[in-house]
Amino acid sequence: MTGFRHVRDRLVHQGYIWHVAVGTFESPDGQQFERDIVRSPGAVAAVPLIFDAEGNASVILVRQYRAPYDAYVLEVPAGMRDVAGEPTEVTARRELIEEVGLDPGRLELLTEFYPSAGMTDSVLTLYLATDLVSVPQDLHGPEEEHMEVLNLPFDDAVAMVERGEIHDAKTVIGLLMVARRLERGDRP
Repeated sequence: MTGFRHVRDRLVHQGYIWHVAVGTFESPDGQQFERDIVRSPGAVAAVPLIFDAEGNASVILVRQYRAPYDAYVLEVPAGMRDVAGEPTEVTARRELIEEVGLDPGRLELLTEFYPSAGMTDSVLTLYLATDLVSVPQDLHGPEEEHMEVLNLPFDDAVAMVERGEIHDAKTVIGLLMVARRLERGDRP
């Protein structure tokens, strides 16, 4: 599609990682309009998948406090792209080590998606992490210091998505993408 044009941004708030701008745009017929936009460096997440000796899959999830919802959220390990120029694979590895104490031997790109296209320019890069090795955690901030790390049978986690018990978008997308691969017989 062509015809829309970004004219300018007016900074409304500059935060530590994000900033809020009022963007001015022009439609194909020349009409100018404004939209509030949360500008973000993006984020990275990984679905840490473990297979036992019998080939049964489990997934590592974290239950951590999320201030915007004032609630605990069950999700895959993730983090902001808050280190300038850091490749997404490096961010994914760093977040897995920090949050759950696992260093992936293998990271495979699952997808990139827009977590909330109507309000932010954020892009979330999602990986499948396998061949995991236990390492010391490197927790950052009160949310991580008080989060719970869970090792769940993979099928149970997918069933939780289907029952509406997991609400986090990156986790829903990641678990369902991995489930589809496993159903096809594509074992990572």
